[in-house]
Amino acid sequence: MSILFSQRKQASGSRKVGLVQRVFMFFVSHVRQAVGSLGELWRQPTASLMTVAVLGLSITLPGTLYIMVKNIEKMTTGWDQAAEISLFLKDTTSAVAAQQLVARLSAWPEIDSVVFIPADDALTEFKSLSGLGDALAYLPDNPLPDVVLVSPSVEASAPAPARELLNKLTSQREVDVGKLDVEWLERLYAVVNIARDLVMLIGALLFVSVVLIIGNTIRLNILSKRDEILVMKLVGATDAFIHRPFLYTGFWYGFLGGMLAWVAIILILWWMDNSIQQFANLYEKQFHITGLTSTALFVLLGLSILLGVIGSAISVQRHVREIEPS
Repeated sequence: MSILFSQRKQASGSRKVGLVQRVFMFFVSHVRQAVGSLGELWRQPTASLMTVAVLGLSITLPGTLYIMVKNIEKMTTGWDQAAEISLFLKDTTSAVAAQQLVARLSAWPEIDSVVFIPADDALTEFKSLSGLGDALAYLPDNPLPDVVLVSPSVEASAPAPARELLNKLTSQREVDVGKLDVEWLERLYAVVNIARDLVMLIGALLFVSVVLIIGNTIRLNILSKRDEILVMKLVGATDAFIHRPFLYTGFWYGFLGGMLAWVAIILILWWMDNSIQQFANLYEKQFHITGLTSTALFVLLGLSILLGVIGSAISVQRHVREIEPS
């Protein structure tokens, strides 16, 4: 045996491997083990498909909820009239002073648009909408004041900035009373925030379950190859060489599960779009669900692959270490 090993040492020492060849063989080894792990999944289609289906559906739920929350936020951006501020001017404010106020407010960066409604126009509109035209004709004077409608910018439409803007507007000398339905805005944003937090919580729980599922699946693969791992350790295989096929298996589980989740999300949104469109038609609105963007798709696949590798790494580090030749 000593002669054999001495000859092997001399043969290995006489042949030097260059850096380029080492890098090339490193990538070749990784590709071979990645393809081999994919072949292992292909040779066990039923078990592999069941695991991929569980992973895909586990990722589909938080992904779908996330898209629905984003669409709700998109829908609420069209409700910027909820943040519209109505400024009722003082009776002593002249038409020239009102126009100067409008010009001054239009230059504010937190204001998107300003509309001035004279008292006479407001009374005419009120007559046409209320149906009390004949009764209002007996009034000696116009009871309605001049009104300035202020539409805040997108940044100032949130409840807290809108309230600050309201306080700033009511401090103007021409303004008598300012009105903003801040409570309704706060309720709307609170519901959206609760939905967002709920999606994050559900996603975290399901992601933990994905890691556990992959870890248990890899554990079973390790136990089924216990004898093979023992032989590899006896002949001097490194831990990295032994771990690599199982890590690639977790990679493929995550990749295939992410692709399945992407297809499932597209089908769910396509199925729901018709019902949502019918609901929007009742309010004479046009709204279509916005699906996954290319960036969101890569994030979904990357997150799915990361969960698969993490679950595989946890299982490999624990169970392969326990397999040692006696």
